Amino acid sequence: MSDTAGPSDAELAAAARAGDQRAFAAIVTRHKAALHRLVARIIGDREQALDVVQESFVAAFGALGRYDPARPMHAWLSRIAINKARDWQRRQAVRRFVGAVLPFAADSAEVATDQPGPDRIAEGRAAVAELERAIAALPHRLREVLVLRTIEGLDQAETAGLLGISAKAVETRLYRARARLAELLEG
Repeated sequence: MSDTAGPSDAELAAAARAGDQRAFAAIVTRHKAALHRLVARIIGDREQALDVVQESFVAAFGALGRYDPARPMHAWLSRIAINKARDWQRRQAVRRFVGAVLPFAADSAEVATDQPGPDRIAEGRAAVAELERAIAALPHRLREVLVLRTIEGLDQAETAGLLGISAKAVETRLYRARARLAELLEG
């Protein structure tokens, strides 16, 4: 992915670590289109992908000291972007889940008797907060599969591909996540 007419990615990274902001700008210019395509495919939203890619480059700049120049810059940046895309998806999943579970009155023209009372709204919010705490308490690997399969609605193969694990591992982790979640909610 490096441009043969200019400095290599490793040379640009070394210059950027030494404080040359133009070197990091060259890295961004060189890799932003490919990362945008990758992130847009993962999250399914081209506009939001711009923000995720920007977050990825901010994170990469902060982590330049950990970049191994013997390895391809594109692969390193892709891993960071995938992680940022996963973070974005988790935030979106929680927002959708909370929005679907909480009984908000979106339309004031609805009949008042169809609206839940304040006590029911408070109960719903407490239940959602308890569920969010329980999900957050799950180990990362279990939480990731649970969110992707249950909240995001991805199928087993899609989840396996996104996480880079086997379909059987998805099945096993989902089973363990649900069992652990039930324990946490009962306890």
